Amino acid sequence: MKIICIGRNYAAHARELGNEIPEEPVIFLKPKSALLRPHLPFYYPEFTNELHYECELVIRVSKNGRYINRRYANQYYDAITLGIDFTARDLQNELKKKGLPWEKAKAWDNSAVIGKWKPVNDFENTKNINFGLYKNEELVQHGNSSKMIHHFESILSHVSKYFTLNIGDIIFTGTPEGVGEIVTGDVLEGILEDESVFQITIE
Repeated sequence: MKIICIGRNYAAHARELGNEIPEEPVIFLKPKSALLRPHLPFYYPEFTNELHYECELVIRVSKNGRYINRRYANQYYDAITLGIDFTARDLQNELKKKGLPWEKAKAWDNSAVIGKWKPVNDFENTKNINFGLYKNEELVQHGNSSKMIHHFESILSHVSKYFTLNIGDIIFTGTPEGVGEIVTGDVLEGILEDESVFQITIE
């Protein structure tokens, strides 16, 4: 199972981190070991002093494919949820300055949290999905899929040019503006179209 992540897919988020808006999706990967298993606690990693949340829509691949035509890409995913791409921002900034890959900052064990899956058919329009992240009961991120630079079908088509997609792969589709720091004791809750799909405490 692959965890494929898309960076800088909301213009406002790219600007808030001082990044250029890319012409095509920015792709990076997390290993299977990055996925936090259900009901396990999330521990603040010892190698960072600046841990950030990045809440985003996540899609689940339901059909094997490569070189997927965008026109048919909606047939290759069957469920949507919310996830958090946890990022060791201090490490990422150091790596970016040196022109090095981001894996140490984004692909460590348990750095990917996903919520309860909802079938695609539950959504009236996948191009108008509201979602939000609450930290200690305060809304800190709010997004809508209509503001994505590259939508689900475009992402699937583009990614499949480089990686064969397999049933069970998951794709983090990018975070909106509002990313921020967390500390031990914080409680994070993901809301997808008015439904809570995950809640975790930073330990």
